[in-house]
Amino acid sequence: MTDAAAPPRPSKALNASRSFWLKQLHQWHWISAALSLTGLLLFAVTGVTLNHAAQIPADPATVEQTATLPAPLAERLTAFPEETTDPVPDAIARWAADAFKVRIAGRPTETTADEIYIALAEPGGDGWLTIDRATGEALRERTTRGWVAWLNDLHKGRNTGPVWYWFIDIFAVACVVFAVTGFALSWMHARQRPSTWPLLGLGLLIPAVIALLFIH
Repeated sequence: MTDAAAPPRPSKALNASRSFWLKQLHQWHWISAALSLTGLLLFAVTGVTLNHAAQIPADPATVEQTATLPAPLAERLTAFPEETTDPVPDAIARWAADAFKVRIAGRPTETTADEIYIALAEPGGDGWLTIDRATGEALRERTTRGWVAWLNDLHKGRNTGPVWYWFIDIFAVACVVFAVTGFALSWMHARQRPSTWPLLGLGLLIPAVIALLFIH
């Protein structure tokens, strides 16, 4: 009685192809992990703080500053439209930057015949600047709600500007690459790791069941 024939070994071409793809996937997986690591930590932590925002105490702090426009600049306001959303003249924006350490250049205004109002919302806080058109008196008010509120607003992209806006998009792409390459590596190693598919299935099933049964 002859021994059963041994199963055929994978061809060298198949092994070479598998080795190539494993190398590529590992490379892209660790690169995307490195690029998204800090962002993942930030968004994971702020996911918890946002979920428990009502339980985390915050003590808003409000600061007011006043100053008066120099006469030459105040005179320029006489030529400014009585009702407009146009930004203030550059000279006044430079004055505000020196007097209040605030950037209003290019920001839209809510201008009336009596005053110029500029909203100055920011992550973790709010604020505004008004300029009395008759007297030149300026009032700057700023309210902050602490570091947790600041981090939460970074998570939401609230009042963070275009650079952070693009960072979130690039970070999201890195996370997608990280997840897709992770799935591909799991698929390629699934034969040696029997728990791969049950765990991946649970990762899909748990949020789906919670969404269907407990979200109303």
